[in-house]
Amino acid sequence: MNNDSVNDCGQNRITTALLLAAGTGSRLFPLTENSPKCLTLVSDKSIINRLLKNLKSQGFKRLVIVTGHLKECIMDNLGEKSGDISIEYIHSSLYKTTNNIYSLWMARHIINEPFVLFESDLVLNTKLLDNMVYPDRMAVALMQPWLNGTTVSIDKANKVTAFQKGTNKAYSDTRYKTVNIYSFSLLSWKSIIKLLNQYILDGNVNCYYESIFAEMTHSKSLVLESVSFDHQPWFEIDTLKDLAKAELLFPKELIEVEEPETILA
Repeated sequence: MNNDSVNDCGQNRITTALLLAAGTGSRLFPLTENSPKCLTLVSDKSIINRLLKNLKSQGFKRLVIVTGHLKECIMDNLGEKSGDISIEYIHSSLYKTTNNIYSLWMARHIINEPFVLFESDLVLNTKLLDNMVYPDRMAVALMQPWLNGTTVSIDKANKVTAFQKGTNKAYSDTRYKTVNIYSFSLLSWKSIIKLLNQYILDGNVNCYYESIFAEMTHSKSLVLESVSFDHQPWFEIDTLKDLAKAELLFPKELIEVEEPETILA
């Protein structure tokens, strides 16, 4: 998959980020019993502080965080400003009984500009965001045996054509794993909000936002360009085993010196 077409300097760079950090992170217990998932340390540096460093390097000016589990810990850790980035919070009081579709819906009034969407369990190299700071893009990586979760199909123009649930190996086309970083134009965001409102009104508060993106991709009301994270330094941390692997990929001695350039299989 070629990303030469992804770099379009004619578009305005996005400077707003939305972080969904409401979940309990139950699969990381006991680390998340008294601390939210985004404050989990990866080689002595928290997931969220790594993200902040990346956002600063990319020139972001605004970070909106949807909180839930132990929200005070996040607010006390970050405050309302970090460097040039202003930080705002939305609290989801129903975080124990809802999923990330509800967290995304919570941001419908506070964000009225293009933004990049992040989950609170990702660590990555700053350079990987170079191609994600422009509207209507989606980070993906070629599906591998050790990966799991939602996959997508991509056409020759690097456009996402379909979402698939699970990791069934019986596909006829090449599948790509979602990395859970998306960028949206304001027009796309307004269309997403309309469908989010419908889902929430119908009581579908405990599903994933991929359901929205899948439906809109199928109807061609949302067109996302894929950005390849293949063989690049990123990791999604859901379990203690994942954390151990992430610390191998992002070792302590490289934090302030030089980030790794290739992913370790």
